[in-house]
Amino acid sequence: MGWSQTNTRFYKLILSFVKMKAIIPAAGYATRMYPLTLDKPKALLPVNERPVIEYVIDKLLKIKEIDEIIVVTNDKFFDSFLNWSKNFKINRKLRVLNDGTSSNETRLGTIGDIKFVINTLGIKDELVVVNSDNLFSFDLFSMYEDFKRREKTLIAVYDVGNLEIAIQMGNPKLDIDNRVIDFKEKDKNTESTLCSIGIYFFPENAGDLIESYLIGGNSPDTSGHFIEWLYKNRDIYGYVFGNDRDYWYDIGSLDAYNEANEFLKSINK
Repeated sequence: MGWSQTNTRFYKLILSFVKMKAIIPAAGYATRMYPLTLDKPKALLPVNERPVIEYVIDKLLKIKEIDEIIVVTNDKFFDSFLNWSKNFKINRKLRVLNDGTSSNETRLGTIGDIKFVINTLGIKDELVVVNSDNLFSFDLFSMYEDFKRREKTLIAVYDVGNLEIAIQMGNPKLDIDNRVIDFKEKDKNTESTLCSIGIYFFPENAGDLIESYLIGGNSPDTSGHFIEWLYKNRDIYGYVFGNDRDYWYDIGSLDAYNEANEFLKSINK
């Protein structure tokens, strides 16, 4: 048996004991999509007859090390997610948590919700966080493999191809090894369309880093501000997705939702 075969088998054996938790933040109120989301959470809107969140979960299920998927929502939409989860059968543990908020003004924010989940469940495991309004064709397992190789925080990066979109997102700059050497959230002066797209892999005890971030008085609202802080305190890396066949949609507006719905219908035909 060759050296490379031995190490490959050892690597697979190690992975068989590794457990990871997946968090899907879904506690927003999607006010930009009113009236469609007045009484229905954005993540449960149908795209080609399936809720958006189910496409996200399909991607997560490709990573066998994930033993639990946690959807964190608010008090207003908790029952909606609970009813959905009872009818959505998967071969992993699926849990829905209520963060207790009831309005856009009292929301915890993405980082606040991740902290809420970690503290509520006492999570120490590695984490993958995927925004619930992401719709994409990428293979998350390849990103997971890169995360395990580096053993560092890894963020998904994609060229959105449009500066008007890019200035509304997190804007990373990567070195030759894809280490993040600069990151600005919603940089109006960015000249790059390479963006962070709301997919993150975190090593064990990510809650300690989030705690330090929040103790420093930083915003709990968006994950981009956390990444902007984190790259200055830890080495983090980007995983660049994208080829001619890839697609990614951020279901953040009625126009984006309608475009994604029509696109998914067209490719399934």
